Amino acid sequence: MTEPDYLTTTRADYDGGAARTEPDHLTTTRADYDGGAALYTEFIGEAFLASPLHIAMFPVFAELVRASGGGLVADVGCGPGHVTAHLHGLGVTAFGMDLSPEMIKIARAAHPELRFEVGLMSAMEVEDGSLAGVLSNYSIIHTPPERLPETFAEFRRVLAPGGHALVAFQAHDHPSEVAEAFDHKMSPAYRYSPDRVAGMLLDAGLVEVARLVVAPGEDPNRGFPQAHLLTRRVTTT
Repeated sequence: MTEPDYLTTTRADYDGGAARTEPDHLTTTRADYDGGAALYTEFIGEAFLASPLHIAMFPVFAELVRASGGGLVADVGCGPGHVTAHLHGLGVTAFGMDLSPEMIKIARAAHPELRFEVGLMSAMEVEDGSLAGVLSNYSIIHTPPERLPETFAEFRRVLAPGGHALVAFQAHDHPSEVAEAFDHKMSPAYRYSPDRVAGMLLDAGLVEVARLVVAPGEDPNRGFPQAHLLTRRVTTT
């Protein structure tokens, strides 16, 4: 796979948190999460566990990873590490990756027994086919729709054949539209059509295994659906 120049650049430079050239949405998202890291950490852990529906797919994902022989799982957009730690508690060998150096500092301090690194989910420092799973828990929402295909292609690249990816995101009910912008607390964000995202994932070589769409009224903080798509890397391409 031939990568755009900015992806190669960020892979080389990213551990310091400042790439030479990158898309504006990455610069904005990093700055917003760096600036709000402490405040975000205060509420996100409690919010994560507040609804059983929002974590219902995690045990299934973990069991599929274990059933396929186990292996390393990347929690991309890991924030302060609460989800990485949750996966660890489910018996998964997980590490966290995030765009924000401040988030990674917090994650390392809170969970010193786990691995965390600064990085891009669209350009991971991971060998081809080396991961048993990828979890993207509400981390694609800051990615513009035209950038999703390269992100999903990266998920497919790093997954071993038969490996699983679980992608969760704020959703909408208009399949004719890929995305709708909404006012996120931290940074500009998008709600995505579950059907359109599933189609993009399939185009990248990730076939849908199951989905969970949480109804709008079940989330006290947001008045719209929440989608969870569980996929598997196809072995024929």
